[in-house]
Amino acid sequence: MHSKNEQTARKTKMQMLDIESIRKDFPILGQEVYGKPLIYFDNAATTQKPQIVLDTIVGNYSTQNANIHRGVHFLSQTATMAHEEARATVQKFIGAEKSCEIIFTRGTTEAINLVADSFVRSQCVDGDEIIVSEMEHHSNIVPWQLQQQRKDIKIKVIPFDERGHLQVEKLEEMITSRTKLVSVTHVSNTLGTVNPVEEIVRIAHAHNVPVLVDGAQSTPHIKVDVKKLDVDFFVFSGHKVYGPTGIGVLYGKEAWLDKLPPYQGGGEMIKNVSFAGTTFNELPFKFEAGTPDYIGSTALAAALNYVSAIGIEKIHAYEESLRLYAEEKMKEIEGMRFIGENDQKSGLVSFLVGNIHPYDVGTLLDKLGIAVRTGHHCAEPVMHHFGIEGTVRASFAVYNTKEEIDAFVAGLARVASMFNRKKH
Repeated sequence: MHSKNEQTARKTKMQMLDIESIRKDFPILGQEVYGKPLIYFDNAATTQKPQIVLDTIVGNYSTQNANIHRGVHFLSQTATMAHEEARATVQKFIGAEKSCEIIFTRGTTEAINLVADSFVRSQCVDGDEIIVSEMEHHSNIVPWQLQQQRKDIKIKVIPFDERGHLQVEKLEEMITSRTKLVSVTHVSNTLGTVNPVEEIVRIAHAHNVPVLVDGAQSTPHIKVDVKKLDVDFFVFSGHKVYGPTGIGVLYGKEAWLDKLPPYQGGGEMIKNVSFAGTTFNELPFKFEAGTPDYIGSTALAAALNYVSAIGIEKIHAYEESLRLYAEEKMKEIEGMRFIGENDQKSGLVSFLVGNIHPYDVGTLLDKLGIAVRTGHHCAEPVMHHFGIEGTVRASFAVYNTKEEIDAFVAGLARVASMFNRKKH
């Protein structure tokens, strides 16, 4: 339950948000699907893009497209400057101390794979342990399993309870002298749970164990300050925070990034190459082999600046008001079952309606112009925990409205009544 003081604080943070004006920044929201206005509630999978991001992509290709770094001509120097300014924008957005601690990747998945590969290769021996949580996305499970093919490491799992609360109190007893890293999600993409990262970091650091945090689902919704969190590694994807696909970020403390070996080899990440041997480049370039996505980085910076101009605290407060409103309305539907009922949630509602298969719910809502996500959401262990095949997930962004939620709930009620008639 949320107190009146919390509700008042949320309303105060939301003041001056002009949602209709914000919606006009997103061209795709003006279209219809099957003759119905598009209602896009699949934001946890990917967000839509504001015009400023689209304009940045077209503008950069049109006016300053050239391979960056080392080029002496005007276009190359202009593109290089824009790319490095984008790195500084990311640094500021997540509160990193230095721009060299920002590594551009293809997304959260590649960033976690980078850390898993470089960390296990250099820091682990047979018998060492990596701790993850039961609510992880596959991207924070499979990379560690792949490393088990290289070294005989053990993966230990922090469980969660029936309400979707991570049992952090068990972490202390799980850590041993062989524990080398804790890698956990900030916000569950299936349950919406906001995990107590600062507490996890405090426990791990007390045992000199570094922590990686998957911020794919937190960065679009919650103010992230990596220095305050004291995380050793933090990763997120551009396309989930109103930016383009194919670009992401790995933040790492400089001391750790200096210590880890390169993930890939090629151009850009070297100082000198000969057949006798190679010396590697300084940070951040040591981890950025090949031609960087300099168009994507600048478009990501445009997206982060757009979010900053609105205010991430205002966005969070508004999205929370949408989630709470949706949950209250959805409770009225017969057979409604929420998956993940932790009070500390963000951004999404995961649910089932009676015995109706999630795919059927999603397909019928689609015919009403309502986009939701169905299935296991790349988090099959979560589904195994609850003994289900999948859920329906509605996830919200700053451009969504209560009117859209009303239409969504009416659609859900219509779907439920259709199946109830079939039963009779």
